[in-house]
Amino acid sequence: MVVSLRKMAVNQKGCIRAVTASGEMGRRIRDMGLVPGTQLMVVGRAPLIDPVAVRMRGFTLSLRNSEADCITVEAL
Repeated sequence: MVVSLRKMAVNQKGCIRAVTASGEMGRRIRDMGLVPGTQLMVVGRAPLIDPVAVRMRGFTLSLRNSEADCITVEAL
Protein backbone atom coordinates (compact mmCIF):
# COMPACT_ATOMS: atom_id res chain seq x y z
CA MET A 1 0.00 0.00 0.00
CA VAL A 2 1.46 3.38 -1.02
CA VAL A 3 0.58 6.39 1.17
CA SER A 4 2.04 9.74 2.15
CA LEU A 5 4.28 9.68 5.22
CA ARG A 6 1.77 11.90 7.03
CA LYS A 7 -0.90 9.16 6.90
CA MET A 8 1.25 6.41 8.40
CA ALA A 9 0.44 5.16 11.90
CA VAL A 10 2.81 5.19 14.86
CA ASN A 11 5.05 2.07 14.84
CA GLN A 12 4.31 1.48 11.14
CA LYS A 13 7.30 0.75 8.91
CA GLY A 14 7.76 1.71 5.29
CA CYS A 15 10.15 2.37 2.43
CA ILE A 16 10.32 5.74 0.68
CA ARG A 17 9.22 5.51 -2.97
CA ALA A 18 9.30 9.18 -4.02
CA VAL A 19 9.83 12.73 -2.83
CA THR A 20 7.46 15.04 -4.70
CA ALA A 21 8.64 18.34 -3.20
CA SER A 22 10.60 20.64 -5.47
CA GLY A 23 12.78 23.67 -4.94
CA GLU A 24 14.19 24.49 -1.53
CA MET A 25 11.89 22.11 0.36
CA GLY A 26 12.75 19.20 -1.94
CA ARG A 27 16.47 19.85 -1.52
CA ARG A 28 16.11 20.12 2.26
CA ILE A 29 14.17 16.84 2.50
CA ARG A 30 16.78 15.02 0.41
CA ASP A 31 19.64 16.57 2.41
CA MET A 32 18.12 15.03 5.56
CA GLY A 33 18.53 11.58 3.97
CA LEU A 34 14.91 11.09 2.95
CA VAL A 35 15.56 9.60 -0.48
CA PRO A 36 13.85 6.77 -2.40
CA GLY A 37 14.81 3.35 -1.03
CA THR A 38 15.27 4.52 2.56
CA GLN A 39 13.47 2.39 5.15
CA LEU A 40 11.88 4.16 8.10
CA MET A 41 9.45 3.76 10.97
CA VAL A 42 7.06 6.33 12.43
CA VAL A 43 7.95 6.47 16.13
CA GLY A 44 5.65 9.21 17.36
CA ARG A 45 3.53 12.28 16.85
CA ALA A 46 3.15 15.46 18.84
CA PRO A 47 -0.11 15.89 20.80
CA LEU A 48 -1.54 18.13 18.07
CA ILE A 49 -0.45 15.62 15.36
CA ASP A 50 2.27 17.94 13.98
CA PRO A 51 5.20 17.16 13.77
CA VAL A 52 5.78 13.47 13.08
CA ALA A 53 8.92 11.66 14.32
CA VAL A 54 10.51 9.00 12.12
CA ARG A 55 13.39 6.63 12.88
CA MET A 56 15.75 5.87 10.00
CA ARG A 57 19.43 5.06 9.49
CA GLY A 58 20.06 5.00 13.24
CA PHE A 59 18.62 8.41 14.15
CA THR A 60 15.26 10.04 14.82
CA LEU A 61 14.07 12.89 12.64
CA SER A 62 11.12 15.21 13.19
CA LEU A 63 9.16 16.46 10.16
CA ARG A 64 6.35 18.95 9.76
CA ASN A 65 3.17 17.59 8.20
CA SER A 66 3.71 19.85 5.16
CA GLU A 67 7.03 18.05 4.58
CA ALA A 68 5.59 14.59 5.31
CA ASP A 69 2.87 15.20 2.68
CA CYS A 70 5.59 15.37 0.00
CA ILE A 71 7.04 11.95 0.82
CA THR A 72 5.40 8.85 -0.72
CA VAL A 73 6.00 5.66 1.25
CA GLU A 74 5.25 2.02 0.57
CA ALA A 75 3.94 0.74 3.90
CA LEU A 76 5.39 -2.60 5.01
